[in-house]
Amino acid sequence: MIIPPYLKEGDQIGLVSPAKKISINEIKAAIRMFQHWGLEPVFGQHLFAQDNQLAGNDESRAADIQSFLDNPEIKAIISTRGGYGSVRIIDKLNFDLFKRFPKWLIGYSDITVFHSHLNVQLKIESLHATMPLNFPMDGKANSATESLRKALFGTLDSYTFKHKSVIRAGNAMGELIGGNLSILFSLMGSDSEMNFDRKILFIEELDEYLYHIDRMLMNLKRAGKLKSLAGLIVGGMSNMKDNDIPFGKNAEEIIVEHVGEYKFPVVFGFPAGHIEDNRALILGRKVSLKTDFEESSLFFV
Repeated sequence: MIIPPYLKEGDQIGLVSPAKKISINEIKAAIRMFQHWGLEPVFGQHLFAQDNQLAGNDESRAADIQSFLDNPEIKAIISTRGGYGSVRIIDKLNFDLFKRFPKWLIGYSDITVFHSHLNVQLKIESLHATMPLNFPMDGKANSATESLRKALFGTLDSYTFKHKSVIRAGNAMGELIGGNLSILFSLMGSDSEMNFDRKILFIEELDEYLYHIDRMLMNLKRAGKLKSLAGLIVGGMSNMKDNDIPFGKNAEEIIVEHVGEYKFPVVFGFPAGHIEDNRALILGRKVSLKTDFEESSLFFV
């Protein structure tokens, strides 16, 4: 995998809105924090455009990203927020210059579309990390923003965390892939579908019905994606929904059911996803996962 150059003080970072619309007031705190890091935030031309729930039409959202992909002065591109819309523009983009001069692409949730595409088509690492919408409004750093800063400047090397639970403790090594489960599911069969073989998969989810979680995992399982993994890391499974007639299992129980027959380690409760403690993950990087029944560690090799 290709590692984009790490940032240094004075570098420009491009802000784009490939999905849901955003306002300037929602990202003022992030702008100030980037400046405090010594970075120069640059707005996409259509950053605050609106087209119903989207941040402008497909052409304008794609144009903003394309301009930053092609601009050698922009050293990283961060999405202001998720929502929906990235998949509508991914095939409108030309990555030729980006592949010659790679840069960090940052975001999570709907931005999983870009992470997956970069992984399978371009073999370039990217950052699953917090976005400007989620930066603390009081301007104070938290674990999520600090992990993003470390990742961008090349000092993020490992995490040790108290997991929620572990299924099959042990050690695993492999390339880290993944992101939002719904997005991974939606990319199946497309040019952005990743290879799961011997990878360590990270998944997280928000506001989904439990039977949808079951359906998506059934699809991954039937497609042979789960049996080939080296390890599974589960982040936030937030605000799950149920029907009037309960599905009968929570998200963790559903996941356990679908991976129970395999031998790789499974860790629940990694601090990433649609939660406040959303730590940066270097997708595409080879990692070492070590877990017992007390705590887990993830090392970026």
